[in-house]
Amino acid sequence: MKRRVWDRVRGRWLVLTPEEEVRRGVLEFLHTRASVPPAAIAQEYPVEMNGTTQRADIVVFGAGARPVLVVECKAPEVAIGSATLAQAFRYNTVLGARYVMLTNGTDSYLYEVSPTGEYSALKNFPKLF
Repeated sequence: MKRRVWDRVRGRWLVLTPEEEVRRGVLEFLHTRASVPPAAIAQEYPVEMNGTTQRADIVVFGAGARPVLVVECKAPEVAIGSATLAQAFRYNTVLGARYVMLTNGTDSYLYEVSPTGEYSALKNFPKLF
């Protein structure tokens, strides 16, 4: 039998896959350590790209309901490589967040987007609120 977890934000039961466990960990970090209010977080946020709907794992919204952070989660056994980076950057070309985070629960990478669209790696998690 598959393990399930209650998602209080989405108000439904979810199958607890390895990727979902990573997402749960990121959400806990955002709530407890980064002080992001639950109402500012969307999960599996729809991103329209080339006539199809993709889904960003986590999007954090700031002032004016503008995206400030896009998070792409992978299962722990999935290496974070160029394909994951390209996926998150594609989502962000539509969303326009200032920060992009990639994680598999073991390895995490954080980038800041400059006003000119250049991405630079960050060592520390920024204050979002």
